[in-house]
Amino acid sequence: MAQRALILVDLQNDFCAGGSLEVPRGDEVIEVANILAPRFGVVIATQDWHPPGHKSFASSHPGHAVGEVIDLEGLPQVLWPDHCVQGTAGAELVAGLHRTPITEVVQKGTDARIDSYSGFFDNGHRKATELSPLLRSLGVTALAVMGLATDYCVKFTVLDGLSEGFSVRLIDDGCRGVDLSPGDSARAIDEMRAAGAEVVSASAAL
Repeated sequence: MAQRALILVDLQNDFCAGGSLEVPRGDEVIEVANILAPRFGVVIATQDWHPPGHKSFASSHPGHAVGEVIDLEGLPQVLWPDHCVQGTAGAELVAGLHRTPITEVVQKGTDARIDSYSGFFDNGHRKATELSPLLRSLGVTALAVMGLATDYCVKFTVLDGLSEGFSVRLIDDGCRGVDLSPGDSARAIDEMRAAGAEVVSASAAL
């Protein structure tokens, strides 16, 4: 039987209630993660881990505001509030997330010059994280993905997982979106499904 892994995307304080980049109702997915994680042999948590002054931060671009889109290293970049800065409380995994089932934490977004929504690559696919080699070393061929946020880090993690040759299930009730534009999350789910992801509920993922 193929080894399955659960990928918990960016379940961090800054994306949950009271965080600097709070995802609406993001806290609701923690319970889903805690129910699912003990049922998987491999559980990987991704962690946004930005150096101070990251170029995706609006504060790094005087005269620009949060939500604006600029060109960054040749890529379109949404400007975000400062978030998940290395070593800060906001970057830590949210307190309610049970740690015991987590096999490994994979950090991303560590290069100040380029953002990294996906758990696998930066946004330009110029550098890879350790996620793919780690999964292959553990014999994983199938992924279940959930977390924050549907329309950004979850979406790109799913799409890259598919492109890396893994079968991927999106746990839709284990995700919440930013929806900078209304409907972004629904469109992201459609895009993931069209790319080959199976969209399931948490109960089906078990």
